Amino acid sequence: MDFQSFMKGWMKASYVVFVFLYAFFLGALKGIVVGPIACLVLILGNVGVILALFPSHVAWTVYTLFKIQMFDAALKVAIFIALPALFCLWLGLGIAGSVLVGVGYGFFTPWVSTFEAFRHDNESKKFSHCIVDGTYGTIKGSCTVVRDFADMCYHSYPSFLKELRESPTSDERQRLRLIHVPGCVIVGILGLVVEIPLFTAIAIVKSPYMLFKGWFRLLHDLISREGPFLETVCVPIAGLTIFVWPLVVLASILLAIISSIFFGIYAAVIVCQERSFRRGLAYLIAMVAEFDEYTNDWLYLRDGTFLPKPQYRKRKASQSSEFSVRGSSVGGSRLNTSMDPPAMFMPNLAPSRSVREAIQEVKMVQIWGNMMKYCEMRGKELLDANVLTGADLCEWMRGKNINEASIVGVGLPCYSLLQALIFSIKANSSGVLLLEDFEITYLNRPKDKLLDWFFNPVMVLKEQIRVIKLGEAEVRYLEKVVLFGFNKQRQEAWDNGGLMTPDALKAAQMEGISRRMIGMIRGVSKLPTYRRKFRQIVKALIAHSLEKDVSGKALATHSGDVLDICEKALVTKYLDSEKEPSGRSNRSIVSVASDENV
Repeated sequence: MDFQSFMKGWMKASYVVFVFLYAFFLGALKGIVVGPIACLVLILGNVGVILALFPSHVAWTVYTLFKIQMFDAALKVAIFIALPALFCLWLGLGIAGSVLVGVGYGFFTPWVSTFEAFRHDNESKKFSHCIVDGTYGTIKGSCTVVRDFADMCYHSYPSFLKELRESPTSDERQRLRLIHVPGCVIVGILGLVVEIPLFTAIAIVKSPYMLFKGWFRLLHDLISREGPFLETVCVPIAGLTIFVWPLVVLASILLAIISSIFFGIYAAVIVCQERSFRRGLAYLIAMVAEFDEYTNDWLYLRDGTFLPKPQYRKRKASQSSEFSVRGSSVGGSRLNTSMDPPAMFMPNLAPSRSVREAIQEVKMVQIWGNMMKYCEMRGKELLDANVLTGADLCEWMRGKNINEASIVGVGLPCYSLLQALIFSIKANSSGVLLLEDFEITYLNRPKDKLLDWFFNPVMVLKEQIRVIKLGEAEVRYLEKVVLFGFNKQRQEAWDNGGLMTPDALKAAQMEGISRRMIGMIRGVSKLPTYRRKFRQIVKALIAHSLEKDVSGKALATHSGDVLDICEKALVTKYLDSEKEPSGRSNRSIVSVASDENV
């Protein structure tokens, strides 16, 4: 029995070694074959987007600086003087980043995909996916990256500038005295001269600690069968992590160098805000100490730092009272409303979790997909109730900056979020309930700082809605406000039983909730992948709208182009408007309380 168990263990170990070497060399071969194609697609695509939109970016930025009201004339002149350097920095970092991302994505994605094929249960599927995965999918993924980057440059950035131009004039305008201009320039230059070498030196000096401690942690998990090595099927993937860990360390050094540029430039902003040359110098010293302390914490070295950390702010900005409602003990410490630059992200060397433990945590992809499905379901309800029309959807597809386009682009996601929050309140959920009993709470949410910036305000909104105890008519009125915004004509056309509350305090609270919700959705809509995924939802809603009409079915079968369908839907809309000038709809959508699909 001992000999048999020994042979079984030896065969199992031999199988793991053989599988690892097979996947290692096959992945490297696929990276050499597929990598250059995906790399060229990503580099040429991103660089082409940067260069093609560069004149437009310059024009949009200059026009916004002329129109914006939050800066005085002196500060505008100073920004105009700094614009050439900022645009050159954008070109340099954008092109260099595209090259690095293209090389890394093109070569390592086929490699990692080869190892991920061993997660399948069937041996034949493992073999087939090991060969196929990471080939066409990598090239297709590079095209998706270029598309998302183009959406960010062509849609998100102009949308951000438009919000700046339309922002109300604040009583406290940002002013710049001419006496501070030389100080801003000198401190900005000193920031680049000081921060880049010091950040680089700290990263290089601590890189051996990160390298060997990372290897130690991974090897410890391999020997003790903990963390990613707990399941046998994941041993090849975790073994690849040991090999590529030096590249992770190298990437951390590059991130430190790149982030030091922005930390150094931000010193000029500190001089302008604090109106003190000395505080700008204090900021430079404090940021080096902060970076040293931050890396010590991640690498489990000594607590704190021996470097001086002077105070560079006259007063610390207090946290907003919005985030003090429920859950502040969980996520409140992570929210900092001060104007300090964000800390740099580095790989975590904390004890890793097993795959089974990781599966229990909700993934960002699950949240993203479920929210999109929820939005599509609510959109179909609104279409069936004749609240939304095919013309609204088509105008968003055309990218028109008119009120109807904002109804779909902002109003529909806001309406879906409101319905989810109200349903979660009525279900006494501790988080947010979506489709198929999908619940996001403080305990199972992804430990992602980007999600925290969205999840914590959403939980605050939920708590505020619960506290003010809206009636059914008030909820209906809030639905119209978040869906149609300032379009009073469309609000009056939708007779859903909503009534404005006579209580002035509650009315102000409802208006504040709607404004915060619209602001959050506008912020989320600037994310790179949002527009691509939301476009798929709008296409599905257009198809659903056309299925309601016999002529729409005929049009959909004879046309594969969504824009052609949109044009014909617009014609149908105008013909209907002639028959029924009032355009009023007396149908109401399904109430959240009676919705059995959630």
